[in-house]
Amino acid sequence: MGTFITNQDLDPVRLRQAFGVFPSGVVAVAASVDGQPVGLAASSFTSVSLDPPLVSVSIANTSRTWPDLRRAGRLGVTVLAAHHGELCRRLAGPVGHRFDGAALSVTAGGAVTVDDGLARFDCSIYREVEAGDHTIVLLRLHAVDHSADQDGGPLVFHRSGFGRLSPYI
Repeated sequence: MGTFITNQDLDPVRLRQAFGVFPSGVVAVAASVDGQPVGLAASSFTSVSLDPPLVSVSIANTSRTWPDLRRAGRLGVTVLAAHHGELCRRLAGPVGHRFDGAALSVTAGGAVTVDDGLARFDCSIYREVEAGDHTIVLLRLHAVDHSADQDGGPLVFHRSGFGRLSPYI
């Protein structure tokens, strides 16, 4: 191991590299806004509470998609599978093409989920908490769908790239 870096050395590049050693799953957060699917990818998805049922995602304050999503009554959160790497890259691209070729479902409340995701949640915004250059969004779960028969594992974000888990030991 090296020497701890001082507060002066906490530049964004070094922080991103240090944060990147911790792998995380990736979710799509999406809703129908003005009749069109709108969404983004987040690698900060976390379960929070069983009672009430809550999860969280962190959204960059610079996101141009979040202001549209937060207007929706319901949001869909999909845990992306290992084969969703291309979809995840599209979710960071031009808004009008983010869901090209993806099979989607839309709930009556407007939550949009990816049909072949590992788990799908129908949510509403419970609370937003300012946290530096991000906003932590707590989401209240209203419905969940997942299949124990899913082949393959989750899409994993690690060291600024996407990958998959190795078979379990």
